[in-house]
Amino acid sequence: MFKYLLITAALVLTAQAKEFHEDFESVKAQQLPSGWKAQMTDSKTNSAVWKVQKEKENHILTLTEFTKGDRGPFNLCFTDKIDFQDGEISVRFRANSGNIDQGGGLMWRVQDRDNYYVARFNPLEDNFRFYRVKEGNRGELKSSDIHLKNGWHTMKIIQKAKHFEGYIDGKKLLECDDDSIQKSGGVGVWSKADAATSFDDFKVSY
Repeated sequence: MFKYLLITAALVLTAQAKEFHEDFESVKAQQLPSGWKAQMTDSKTNSAVWKVQKEKENHILTLTEFTKGDRGPFNLCFTDKIDFQDGEISVRFRANSGNIDQGGGLMWRVQDRDNYYVARFNPLEDNFRFYRVKEGNRGELKSSDIHLKNGWHTMKIIQKAKHFEGYIDGKKLLECDDDSIQKSGGVGVWSKADAATSFDDFKVSY
């Protein structure tokens, strides 16, 4: 009887699991996927421009325009059609350019443009970090040093209750506990200042 209950519970959990995959292939060039929006943290203007671009045979999401001469802005592109609390998120990313900053990464449990979690890699600093952003203020949670070659890499986060882990190219580099943002929220990608970054194969399991 106990074994039967365990199997039944596992089947129920499997049935409840949801999957989301955006590879941007069906999105027209120079547009955003349906339900996605571009915003900036702690800013009344949205000067950051994200677009899907065609690169050879692939469509990728890229930050193409940004506020120049300012160290502060966080550039967001996310969707709140996904109500994410626990699960996994992964994305392929490539740091293209940037003098003030480079790279970027994932954002999740997005309440609005000023409240969310971030996992980001910065090739100028050779580090991978977790941050929380509350009321527009960013606070570092955990950091790990890592050097990556130029080109495409894969970032993944796993969130369960207040515990989350961060991976790059399949290797776990970060884990920590934080309950600053407990409510479920949207998911997306993030960069800072002039960090022009491309993203592809955005996947969510929740």
